Amino acid sequence: MLETPELPIPTEAIPERLRRFADPNGPAAARMMAARGMVPVKGGDLVLLLTQLTADADPGVSKAAGDTLTGLPEGVLLPACTEDIPAAVLHELAIRFPKNDEVLARLATNHAVADATIAKISSHCPERITEIIAINQQRLIGAPPIIEALYKNRNTRMSTADRLIELAARHDLDLPGVPMYQELKREVLGQLVPEASEEPLPTDQAFAKALAQDADEDAVDRDDVDGTEETKEEFVPLLNQIRNMNTGEKIRMALLGNAAARSILVRDPNRVVAMAAISSPTMSENEAKNAAQSREVSEDVLRYIGRKREWLRSYEIKRFLCNNPKTPLALSMTFLAHLRRNDLRALSRSRGIPSPLKQAAKRRSKQFQ
Repeated sequence: MLETPELPIPTEAIPERLRRFADPNGPAAARMMAARGMVPVKGGDLVLLLTQLTADADPGVSKAAGDTLTGLPEGVLLPACTEDIPAAVLHELAIRFPKNDEVLARLATNHAVADATIAKISSHCPERITEIIAINQQRLIGAPPIIEALYKNRNTRMSTADRLIELAARHDLDLPGVPMYQELKREVLGQLVPEASEEPLPTDQAFAKALAQDADEDAVDRDDVDGTEETKEEFVPLLNQIRNMNTGEKIRMALLGNAAARSILVRDPNRVVAMAAISSPTMSENEAKNAAQSREVSEDVLRYIGRKREWLRSYEIKRFLCNNPKTPLALSMTFLAHLRRNDLRALSRSRGIPSPLKQAAKRRSKQFQ
């Protein structure tokens, strides 16, 4: 866990020439004038002073300082982002200017910026800045959460994500925030990872194209009669893109992709990929319902669904698991007590269901009589 620098900074850490304008025990009128930029302070000093005043106990001073700070011309703001000033000030700039690429780029190369600030920037910054941050291996090795943030950033190139995992693997770093990290380590250590390049690689472009698919729905149509499934026509291109990915790319797609991608990946024959999809933080209950009915998912996926407490509040999920022939028998048996009479009767007549489960369902259905 990285320590986040916080405002206000101690008064003694403020240059003496600025203290009379920032002293919380000083005249409120002086602080208000400073908050409005009406004092003889320039450049980085002005940025530092205004940032400190955004944390002033007086709401009026705090708001005025924030308004003045966000309205500063870039000729004043940008140079300050490269200066050796308190980390809490630089962190506040990262928060207040999250979409100003030049601010973020300059902060990314400033050694005075805290690791927590770089991690925050890494979670959302555009590709150009992810590349700047990713080449500072010394900082990455000392602060693994930055690697995690970059890996989870959709703008980070896939080849860069691979290099980050390889770096972490070589230095035996722990990345608990990266799904299937141990499998990813084995994947990248067993292949040739491309060197950093100025332009995205063709594989980077292919991954980005698949990630850009805007379809938050299941990509698979299921026949309720015979249980067969096929990819909906509009998602065949996405299916083909995913088929051409390696394991590492599929795992990251499971984390960052949409519901359509996850519905394809959860059916992947590679257990690691399928488990990355079903355990993705973005996997919804509705998606889990679709997976619970699927005859194409593995027992491991069904077992995961059947042990996820939040999802088991859904009656439908328990019913779907009982009616899926691939669900481990012991798991199906545990849900029989939750089924309604009509569903128990239907289960007892279902084809493909293990005999012990059908017989247990039949016996239980009779208890309702």
